[in-house]
Amino acid sequence: MKIAAAAYPLDWFDDFAAYEAKLTRWVQDAQGADLLVFPEYGAMELASIGGRQVAGDLQASLHEVARHERAAADLHARLAAQNGCHILAASGPCFEAGRPLNRAVLFGPQGRIGHQDKQVMTRFERDPWGVVGGHGLRVFDTSIGRIGVLICYDSEFPLLGRVLAEAGVELLLVPSCTDTVAGYHRVRIGAMARALESQCVVVHAPTVGPVDWNPALDENRGRAAIYGPPDGLWPETGIIAEGAMDSPGWVMAEIDLARVAQSRRDGAVLPYAHWPESASSGLI
Repeated sequence: MKIAAAAYPLDWFDDFAAYEAKLTRWVQDAQGADLLVFPEYGAMELASIGGRQVAGDLQASLHEVARHERAAADLHARLAAQNGCHILAASGPCFEAGRPLNRAVLFGPQGRIGHQDKQVMTRFERDPWGVVGGHGLRVFDTSIGRIGVLICYDSEFPLLGRVLAEAGVELLLVPSCTDTVAGYHRVRIGAMARALESQCVVVHAPTVGPVDWNPALDENRGRAAIYGPPDGLWPETGIIAEGAMDSPGWVMAEIDLARVAQSRRDGAVLPYAHWPESASSGLI
């Protein structure tokens, strides 16, 4: 199958129609990809529809984005159906019991498949933004493979990745939003480590570029990439494909997920199978 990872810039919109036009263009530009992955907090560009005062306020911007949740979901479902593809929509706020979660929704040709909420909040998300963690991980059985999602900071925690690997996930999606090169590299290193230890494919899709109207996403650094385990059956660097730093656009690669099972069975090393040995070791 063909995978497309977005390095995605946030734009200003005067109305929802402008957002719809942008997203439609991006999906069309993915050139027949079977899976399109958009970044963490990419949905925050919808805050611009509320005007500069709303978009520039940390709390008001969350509520403005959530106000468009249904329309954005309908748009993604329609685009997935029209293009016969799967789309991990850019994550954004979803309110439960009055508190905002950071939620990414997966769509397929038949409609909405399900969602994944971010589990572990960064310092900024906790305070001052007030975004809270979700309630567990989900596995998505799809026609293109078994998929899991670790949103940005979640990718830096090995046990989260292991839970998904033990549930049979072959394809791990890592949408991210980082405002420094160091932050980008933390997610990149985490994503590559999850590919190594779980012997699976990991798709990293970041936000890129400056945003002068929202203090939560004022700077965005990163590059889109697709990683595999450097176990003798994938590229020696573990990098299947990657784009240029801070360069908007798609990074694409053809992937045969049957090779994930082959890696876990016949790789030069077998970290997926040998994980229990590391977990049972302790201090002497």
